[in-house]
Amino acid sequence: MFWDKVSPIYDIIENLYNGRVYKGTGEAVACFIEASDNVLECACGTGAISKAIAKKCKTLIATDFSDGMLRRASKKLKNCENVTTARANIMDLDYRDGQFDKVVAGNVIHLLAEPEKALRELERVVKTGSMIIIPMYINRAKKGSEKAAKLF
Repeated sequence: MFWDKVSPIYDIIENLYNGRVYKGTGEAVACFIEASDNVLECACGTGAISKAIAKKCKTLIATDFSDGMLRRASKKLKNCENVTTARANIMDLDYRDGQFDKVVAGNVIHLLAEPEKALRELERVVKTGSMIIIPMYINRAKKGSEKAAKLF
């Protein structure tokens, strides 16, 4: 799998390519997290966003489809007692309806063949009236992108 192969160098590539935003995404997401929140993060990758969320929430289940990414995330989150990592498919989540206070899916929806199916799953597992957080970023350093969207 592609993500398993790139997992050992993913953080290096992201930090070189878009470091400031890559590092700031977790803190930006954490602004939406409350101390009482039980959070599900889908496609956690190496745990870049997870680490910031873990500092603020009651519990975090950080999931990814890639075993390589999960190994990286587990290492990064090993000292976070409120975090569990698990393999999961964002298209078919094995969690109850309305189980989570917040659901996070960073930098992944645009990569999926059926993004609407993933969005339905995220809506299903988050409590009614709660928040789904889908941060995405782009590199604005390229010519012509000065009007591009910021972090969210």
